[in-house]
Amino acid sequence: MRILLMGNPNVGKSAIFSRLTGTHVVAANYSGTTVEFTCGKLKLPDKTVELIDVPGANTLAPTNKAEEVAVKMVADGDIIVNVVDATNLERNLKLTLQLLQTGKPMLVVLNMWDEALEHGMDIDVAALEQRLGVPVVTTCALSGEGIKTLAGKIEQARPGSVRFEDEDLWSVIGGIVEHVQKIRHRHPSVGQSLSHATVHPVIGPFIGVLVLLLSFSFVAYIGEWLVEDVMEAAFNFAWLPVTHWISTLMGGEGFIHSVFIGELIEGEIDFELSFGLLTTGLFIPLAVVLPFVFCFYFVLSLLEDIGYLPRLGVLVDTIMHRIGLHGLSIVPMMLGLGCNVPGAMAGRILETRKERFIAITLLSICVPCMAQLAMVVGLLGPAGVVGFVGVFGTLFLLWILLGVLMKRFIKGETPEILVDMPPYRFPYWKGLAKKVYMRMRGFIREALPYVLLGVLIVNLLYALGVIGFVSNIFSPIVTTLFGLPQEAVGALIVGFLRKDVAVGMLAPLGLNVRQLIVASVVLVVYFPCIATFVVLFKELGAKDLIKSTLIMIVVALSVGGSLNLLLRTMGL
Repeated sequence: MRILLMGNPNVGKSAIFSRLTGTHVVAANYSGTTVEFTCGKLKLPDKTVELIDVPGANTLAPTNKAEEVAVKMVADGDIIVNVVDATNLERNLKLTLQLLQTGKPMLVVLNMWDEALEHGMDIDVAALEQRLGVPVVTTCALSGEGIKTLAGKIEQARPGSVRFEDEDLWSVIGGIVEHVQKIRHRHPSVGQSLSHATVHPVIGPFIGVLVLLLSFSFVAYIGEWLVEDVMEAAFNFAWLPVTHWISTLMGGEGFIHSVFIGELIEGEIDFELSFGLLTTGLFIPLAVVLPFVFCFYFVLSLLEDIGYLPRLGVLVDTIMHRIGLHGLSIVPMMLGLGCNVPGAMAGRILETRKERFIAITLLSICVPCMAQLAMVVGLLGPAGVVGFVGVFGTLFLLWILLGVLMKRFIKGETPEILVDMPPYRFPYWKGLAKKVYMRMRGFIREALPYVLLGVLIVNLLYALGVIGFVSNIFSPIVTTLFGLPQEAVGALIVGFLRKDVAVGMLAPLGLNVRQLIVASVVLVVYFPCIATFVVLFKELGAKDLIKSTLIMIVVALSVGGSLNLLLRTMGL
């Protein structure tokens, strides 16, 4: 038996899913798409069934890829458990009534029941059951209240009794709400007052800046602590003796040694500079990058679960519209800071082709992933404030300028932002931990193979003299236009496989401040990594991918050359 957990975004589906299933859950992409869903096992009194957390949808008349997948999955389900935000009954009932029209056995869950009561909302559950013709249960996923009742009633699901014509949908909803819901006046709670403040046109931006500063400070400081005091120590204690032993067996030199261990630095293995498959290839993604990615995904998941991200979307909506997007585009941008792959996939929440193209192209060109960001920060250390301002100031200005240009020349529309504001709530920590774990697992599965493949290919190309040959071909661009040493060509080649590894290859070249800034910017903007490229093809299609790639090439050449000329003029 296959049970579908369905509902609008931000109604607590994931928290209920975590309550109903154990820790052994699987995330997968729906066939033929990059839209992800999660499935797990639910134990009923007499059997174990499959429970699927369907992508959030506002309607069965799909407006984006996630909703298209949700509609397709309805046909594969045996029972639908429709999760409804009890504090926003009228809006949520649109999807509920559409699901009832499918004729599938259903059960309705009024989640956030405690918050509805706190807001002075009285919902007659028995009357709602009678109107819909299906069982209705109340839950609070945060505390677990009602979850056991929900599990016990799933097998009582049945087809609903509501029938109507499409043009009568909202009149039917209005009649149901008027009959089953009464609202009492309540003074605003602390959470409601905070909710108003965070979207206030004056106070809201200050809160937003503070939240982002605190978020990225947490990522930077905790991530750095994990790298230096935990992961480096762990690698030196547990893995360094193993690699030394392997190096000794190989005689400390030779072709195989260069591929797997790399170059010995003053007779010793240096995890950052040896550049072997078993040294740098493992150290960079696991010890240097993973801690920062973990911190970022923890913060992002926390902001999602407490309900701040929709408010951030409203705050930045005016700015986003100037570059052809709306406020919710901030979500793929922030995801892209963790990893460009899920960031590009998140573009499916945007409604129009124009929005998706602009968002994904800007993400690919101007937003470095956390892996690359961590390496760039380390690389720019000798350049001081000038280096940081030069790199990140250039990327920000490019993000705005490129967005304005694409808004003007890319055909299509940018609709207004339409988003529900969930009440602020404490996160369900078990569900948050599971979300972070699954994102981390996905990062390791996607990043580690490409890092190892990149190191292997580059080592082989170096040993065979291919990189030297390619360096000679492209050296006029790299040395004359960008003002970089010829050896930087190798980093640009590797950058197509893994940007963070490519940045690490620049460290031994002894670049000056100007070269550090130019090299960092060019590596960010010229191409995303190959994993992101695969997702771009799936999300944009071949035609738009070619357009996006041409934009990347033009931007890389023009920005790299202009930045080199400007910095030379400034005496750097």
